[in-house]
Amino acid sequence: MPRRRRQEGTSLIPSNLRVPEDCRAVSEVLARVGDKWTVLVVSTLGGGPKRFNEMRRALGSISQRMLTLTLRALERDGLVTRTVFPTIPPRVDYELTKLGHSLLEPVSSLGLWARQNRSAIEAARRRFDAAEHRG
Repeated sequence: MPRRRRQEGTSLIPSNLRVPEDCRAVSEVLARVGDKWTVLVVSTLGGGPKRFNEMRRALGSISQRMLTLTLRALERDGLVTRTVFPTIPPRVDYELTKLGHSLLEPVSSLGLWARQNRSAIEAARRRFDAAEHRG
């Protein structure tokens, strides 16, 4: 009987995870907080409350619709508050909640990791792609 080779790397499932309930819960939360625009919006709001157009300018290429959808989802998840001030025209500020602030550290760490490892990942992709074209 051939011996199976153990796959290298670290298990993505922590030993204390109750599968499948915990996997669904983790997947659901990661789908929200791992989204490109969520990470950027949370990072932007980490500097304090912002108005919609301030965020849009800070984020550059985000569409008005995508920023609206992202902010609504973050508000629904309890990560962002939306405050309307009774001025003319009405002023609306968005701000991280306590829960949203607790997301700043992991988001910042992930962003730092991505910046630090971008060239290594790009080099690995080039090697992989070159090997795929040969074989």
